[in-house]
Amino acid sequence: MRNSICKNFLTIFLTILLVNSGRLFAKNPKYISELKSEKFIYDAIIVPGVPYNDPNMSKVLIGRIYWSYYLYSKGTAKNVIYSGSAVYTPYVEAIIMSMYAKELGVPEERIILETKAEHSIENVYYSYKIARKMGFKKIALATDPFQSRLMKRPSKRLKVDIDFIPFSFEFLDSVIIPDIQIIADKAYIKDFVSIEERESFFKRLRGTIGKNIKYKD
Repeated sequence: MRNSICKNFLTIFLTILLVNSGRLFAKNPKYISELKSEKFIYDAIIVPGVPYNDPNMSKVLIGRIYWSYYLYSKGTAKNVIYSGSAVYTPYVEAIIMSMYAKELGVPEERIILETKAEHSIENVYYSYKIARKMGFKKIALATDPFQSRLMKRPSKRLKVDIDFIPFSFEFLDSVIIPDIQIIADKAYIKDFVSIEERESFFKRLRGTIGKNIKYKD
């Protein structure tokens, strides 16, 4: 009963946040017209994954991938870090995104995979650590406006020094995204067990706010 109440409360809270975030970022932010300036040139951008259900790709997932391609094609991003494990479905999210991105035109040598993260803040934290280890200095989170807004506070708490450059819904509606078919089997994990079966609701909630990260100052 307690779990059910908590789930309902969390669903309502996230829905309200999503709606408000959608309104806030419905139109293109000013920086879209300034992407070619030196101010918006990044050594790497971080792109968090979304659960993939073969053969369907959600609008959010396609939006994140296309936005990363767009930023690369404009010279805004020199490298792209796709992040995400097989969490709710048996497909490694980072690999799924990389396959789609390569078909769009992001070169394989500019793609970096982070396949450990199971929560949004882990996407950001683990990818940031990889980027810093590779010598990248200027890094940004390139995702949807909802997730971007949600990640600002925990990123600051974990001392993740990144910029936030979300796409807008107006931008997505203004572009024609190619219908690309990928061979999803390459990202498939055998004997997969969903996080919902491996972890309790409260443990997943702890992961969502970054409590599973072994952080060292």
